[in-house]
Amino acid sequence: MEQAIKSQNNMKQVEKVLYTAKTHTTGGREKGVARSSDGHLDIKLTTPGTPGTGTNPEQLFAAGWSACFEGAIAIAARKLKVTLPGETAIDAEVDLCQTDGAYFLQARLNVSLPGLDREIAQTLVDAAHQTCPYSKAIRGNVDVTINLV
Repeated sequence: MEQAIKSQNNMKQVEKVLYTAKTHTTGGREKGVARSSDGHLDIKLTTPGTPGTGTNPEQLFAAGWSACFEGAIAIAARKLKVTLPGETAIDAEVDLCQTDGAYFLQARLNVSLPGLDREIAQTLVDAAHQTCPYSKAIRGNVDVTINLV
């Protein structure tokens, strides 16, 4: 019998689903495989720090969050009528940590907006952190540092 677990913390009423990502994963971190239903994602998974050829959930999260965050910066820039530099970049770092046998994440985003006034750049980063769905999802659950570099 299948049992559903649904989190109700701060759930909002959905007006419209814009996209649903669907993946099928077998094998977990150790010699696992993850594939998307549309075939665009087909990757091997490997435990972090091992010599395997696959990626790991922390790298996937870092890539997804940084891409989403950059999109949120672009939305904020459009609202403020600011042109983003072509060299806009985000280096994401996601740490898999352990304390007293419990696993948890901590993360950093190092945001580069070269050529923008620092105050304007910080305004964009702050706005992005409030609107990015990844930032919202981990707020209060993951220790996050966002550096403007």
